[in-house]
Amino acid sequence: MDRPLTIEQGGNRFGRALRENRLWIALIFALVEGVLVLLGEIPWWSVVLVAIAAVALYVAGGRNAGREEVREASWILAVSQVAVVLVPALALVLTVFAVVALVLLAVVALVVLLRDRR
Repeated sequence: MDRPLTIEQGGNRFGRALRENRLWIALIFALVEGVLVLLGEIPWWSVVLVAIAAVALYVAGGRNAGREEVREASWILAVSQVAVVLVPALALVLTVFAVVALVLLAVVALVVLLRDRR
Protein backbone atom coordinates (compact mmCIF):
# COMPACT_ATOMS: atom_id res chain seq x y z
CA MET A 1 0.00 0.00 0.00
CA ASP A 2 1.43 3.36 -0.98
CA ARG A 3 1.79 6.11 1.55
CA PRO A 4 0.05 9.37 0.74
CA LEU A 5 2.38 12.10 -0.44
CA THR A 6 2.67 15.10 1.82
CA ILE A 7 3.95 18.52 0.91
CA GLU A 8 5.94 20.23 3.63
CA GLN A 9 5.48 23.97 3.78
CA GLY A 10 8.17 26.49 4.60
CA GLY A 11 11.17 24.37 3.68
CA ASN A 12 14.05 25.17 1.41
CA ARG A 13 16.56 23.10 -0.50
CA PHE A 14 19.18 23.09 2.29
CA GLY A 15 16.61 22.08 4.93
CA ARG A 16 15.31 19.27 2.74
CA ALA A 17 18.86 18.06 2.06
CA LEU A 18 19.58 18.00 5.79
CA ARG A 19 16.37 16.08 6.44
CA GLU A 20 17.03 13.52 3.73
CA ASN A 21 20.61 12.88 4.89
CA ARG A 22 20.43 13.62 8.59
CA LEU A 23 21.10 10.08 9.80
CA TRP A 24 24.17 9.69 7.58
CA ILE A 25 25.49 13.10 8.63
CA ALA A 26 24.99 12.28 12.31
CA LEU A 27 26.69 8.88 11.96
CA ILE A 28 29.68 10.35 10.11
CA PHE A 29 30.16 12.97 12.83
CA ALA A 30 29.77 10.27 15.49
CA LEU A 31 32.28 8.01 13.77
CA VAL A 32 34.95 10.71 13.49
CA GLU A 33 34.41 11.96 17.02
CA GLY A 34 34.19 8.40 18.38
CA VAL A 35 37.58 7.55 16.89
CA LEU A 36 39.02 10.66 18.56
CA VAL A 37 37.51 9.57 21.88
CA LEU A 38 38.94 6.06 21.54
CA LEU A 39 42.37 7.49 20.70
CA GLY A 40 42.22 9.65 23.81
CA GLU A 41 42.24 12.96 21.92
CA ILE A 42 38.86 13.95 23.38
CA PRO A 43 38.05 13.12 27.02
CA TRP A 44 34.97 10.93 27.35
CA TRP A 45 33.48 13.00 30.18
CA SER A 46 33.48 16.10 27.96
CA VAL A 47 31.60 14.13 25.30
CA VAL A 48 28.99 13.20 27.90
CA LEU A 49 28.56 16.85 28.88
CA VAL A 50 28.24 17.94 25.24
CA ALA A 51 25.70 15.16 24.62
CA ILE A 52 23.59 16.30 27.58
CA ALA A 53 23.71 19.88 26.31
CA ALA A 54 22.90 18.85 22.74
CA VAL A 55 19.87 16.80 23.78
CA ALA A 56 18.69 19.63 26.05
CA LEU A 57 19.08 22.10 23.17
CA TYR A 58 17.07 19.88 20.85
CA VAL A 59 14.30 19.24 23.38
CA ALA A 60 14.13 22.86 24.57
CA GLY A 61 13.92 24.54 21.22
CA GLY A 62 15.33 22.67 18.28
CA ARG A 63 12.42 20.38 17.58
CA ASN A 64 9.94 23.26 17.63
CA ALA A 65 12.10 25.74 15.74
CA GLY A 66 10.44 27.69 12.98
CA ARG A 67 13.22 27.09 10.48
CA GLU A 68 13.69 23.61 9.09
CA GLU A 69 17.50 24.00 9.04
CA VAL A 70 17.57 24.68 12.78
CA ARG A 71 15.34 21.69 13.52
CA GLU A 72 17.43 19.33 11.43
CA ALA A 73 20.79 20.68 12.60
CA SER A 74 19.79 20.37 16.26
CA TRP A 75 18.58 16.80 15.65
CA ILE A 76 21.84 15.90 13.90
CA LEU A 77 23.85 17.40 16.76
CA ALA A 78 21.86 15.55 19.44
CA VAL A 79 21.93 12.17 17.69
CA SER A 80 25.62 12.37 16.84
CA GLN A 81 26.59 13.28 20.40
CA VAL A 82 24.48 10.50 21.95
CA ALA A 83 26.02 8.04 19.48
CA VAL A 84 29.52 9.18 20.50
CA VAL A 85 28.69 8.46 24.13
CA LEU A 86 27.91 4.88 23.09
CA VAL A 87 31.16 4.36 21.14
CA PRO A 88 33.37 3.40 24.15
CA ALA A 89 30.71 0.96 25.38
CA LEU A 90 30.47 -0.60 21.92
CA ALA A 91 34.27 -0.84 21.76
CA LEU A 92 34.29 -2.64 25.11
CA VAL A 93 31.64 -5.13 23.98
CA LEU A 94 33.52 -5.83 20.74
CA THR A 95 36.77 -6.27 22.67
CA VAL A 96 35.14 -8.81 24.99
CA PHE A 97 33.76 -10.74 21.99
CA ALA A 98 37.20 -10.75 20.36
CA VAL A 99 38.86 -12.06 23.53
CA VAL A 100 36.24 -14.79 23.93
CA ALA A 101 36.68 -15.83 20.28
CA LEU A 102 40.45 -15.93 20.72
CA VAL A 103 40.18 -18.07 23.86
CA LEU A 104 37.79 -20.49 22.14
CA LEU A 105 40.17 -20.73 19.19
CA ALA A 106 43.05 -21.47 21.56
CA VAL A 107 41.03 -24.19 23.31
CA VAL A 108 40.18 -25.82 19.98
CA ALA A 109 43.84 -25.66 18.91
CA LEU A 110 44.91 -27.23 22.21
CA VAL A 111 42.39 -30.05 21.86
CA VAL A 112 43.55 -30.73 18.31
CA LEU A 113 47.19 -30.78 19.40
CA LEU A 114 46.54 -33.04 22.40
CA ARG A 115 44.56 -35.53 20.30
CA ASP A 116 47.44 -35.92 17.88
CA ARG A 117 48.84 -39.40 18.59
CA ARG A 118 52.02 -39.32 16.57
